[in-house]
Amino acid sequence: TSTETYTVTGTTTAGCTGTATVSVTVNPLPSVTALASPAAICNGQTSVLTASGANTYSWNTGGNTSSITVTPSSTTTYSLTGTSTAGCTGTATVSVTVNPLPTVTASASPATICSGQSTTLTASGASTYTWSTGANTSSTTVSPASTTTYTVTGTSTAGCYNTATVSVAVNPTPTVTASANPSTINSGQSSVLSASGADTYAWSHSLGTGSSKT
Repeated sequence: TSTETYTVTGTTTAGCTGTATVSVTVNPLPSVTALASPAAICNGQTSVLTASGANTYSWNTGGNTSSITVTPSSTTTYSLTGTSTAGCTGTATVSVTVNPLPTVTASASPATICSGQSTTLTASGASTYTWSTGANTSSTTVSPASTTTYTVTGTSTAGCYNTATVSVAVNPTPTVTASANPSTINSGQSSVLSASGADTYAWSHSLGTGSSKT
């Protein structure tokens, strides 16, 4: 287990003796270590594996340098063989934990509004949220002036993030006009009221609906 010197005594048939020594040199095994930086990543990210304690290295990925970059899709343990200058080998392992990306969803209620109205955007699937509006809650109220697409970034407790988008359609407010013909009448006479600029109409004073009323 360590360098030793051995002695041998040889004896002839005449009873004479002689001695000799021989040494066996024992080279120590290298103390190989491996580290991952970072040791935990999000799916799609990379980690750098670094080995030390030997002269040359061989990873189970096929790499043969002291440092390699890996992009595992799931939690993986890597093995390493390190060889000293004397040709002795040692092994080590290192694990990289892969955290999944959160599945972030976003919705608007209602998804279609009229100009001047508001809608509530709601996100789910993560731990914390950041909207393109600057809001950082799971739900936020918006009042867009025109059809708008919003983006939300959701972050998991492991620090992994993903995004989702939601669109709010904004219908313009109709420009309604009304006229009376004639606009001045005597008591007992009638006038025709006409409206335009919309699709349907509702008049006051129990006049009912329709674009024209007498």
